[in-house]
Order: sequence, then structure tokens, then C-alpha cells
Amino acid sequence: MIPWKLLDTAPIPGTDGELQLHQRNTEFSISIVGGGVLMSTRAHGSEDALAEVTCKKVAGRPAPRVLIGGLGMGFTLAAALRNLGDNAEVVVAELVPAVVKWNQGELGEHAGHPLRDTRATVREGDVAKVLKSERRAYDAILLDVDNGPEGLTRKKNNWLYSIEGLTASYSALRPDGLLAVWSAGPDRSFTERLKKVGFKVRQNRVREHNNKGDLHTIWLAERGP
Repeated sequence: MIPWKLLDTAPIPGTDGELQLHQRNTEFSISIVGGGVLMSTRAHGSEDALAEVTCKKVAGRPAPRVLIGGLGMGFTLAAALRNLGDNAEVVVAELVPAVVKWNQGELGEHAGHPLRDTRATVREGDVAKVLKSERRAYDAILLDVDNGPEGLTRKKNNWLYSIEGLTASYSALRPDGLLAVWSAGPDRSFTERLKKVGFKVRQNRVREHNNKGDLHTIWLAERGP
């Protein structure tokens, strides 16, 4: 078997952790040191679904704006752009600057280099700061941050899934806006928190790749008018 080759290492701001970019033949993966693989170019079906199911619902709105928390390997962004029209704007908040650099390089080929699309803008920094600073700014917010409602790479990410963080997302959405959240697994208490904030919630289970592999969870939460 062809061994993995370490291409780069990057610190995770605000933590002692590091991300690593590996390559094996034409496949890439991003892992956290001591914590295993977070994502790979081989399996991204649930990331695609996160954007597809959400962006199809807002694509017909006048000049829709979408916020994505977490660039990852660019598959969520690419799927969002595929399902939105020419008048859309997609803002991506990415905490780790090196992840942006990786996507601008050879890694970006796997998702079709979505960062080159003029509809996409990257903000290097914590998506939490974006949510705290904007009101009624987005038709949809996609959170593909960490491993889901329980932080794995960075404990501060837990705020996004708390009552306070979900309230910030609610406020950052326009009327009838959608919040979509990716998770490695189900979390009943998170569903209840979404409802408590005022969202109408639907939960889906999606396979990670071509109807195979692990079942991931996607919450689709709708803000009222």
C-alpha cells in the first residue's frame, strides 16, 4: 500500500493543536495531530448534501447570501455554488489560514477550485465573530465546524452550538432563513436547543460517500418570518 506523505502542518489558533495535510497518490486528507483524520477527498457526500439541500431552498430568492462556517476541503462551498445562481454571494469563514492556502493549491483541484469563483469570499477568522457582528444578513448559514455540536479540534467551537451561539445564528439570518448544521452523529440535546431558540427543525442522516460509509447527521433549522 502506498504510504501517506505529510505535506504541511498548521497550528489551530487559540489552541495547542495542529492540523496536518497528507497526500497518498491523488488522495488528500486533513487530520488533527493525535486525533485522527477529520476529512478526505475520497468521502465528502454528506458535506455536499449539507449545501445542496439548503441552497436549493434559497436559490430563487433575490440576491441570496450564504455564510459557510469552515472551508474544509472546499466541497461544501463547491456544492453551494453549484446550487446557487449568478446573483448569489457566499461568504466562507475559516479559522486556520493554512487551510485557505491548501485549497488555493493542488488540494483545490478536487473540489473544482471553488475559491476562484467570483461569488465566493473568504474571511480568515472565527465564524463566531461573523455571527456576533451581523443581523439579518444571510438567507442561509451552513456550519461545518469541528465534529459537530461537541468540539473536537477546539473547545471554543462549542459556543456555536450553545443557546447563545444558536441565538446569534438566528439573529444573523433573514426572515425565513435556514441554518444547516453538519455533525458526525446525532445529538438529541442539540435538537432541543435549536427548538428552544425558535427554529423549526428537521434532521437527516446521510452517508459519507455514494450511499456508503458512516452515517452523518444534518440538521436543517428554519427561522420563521
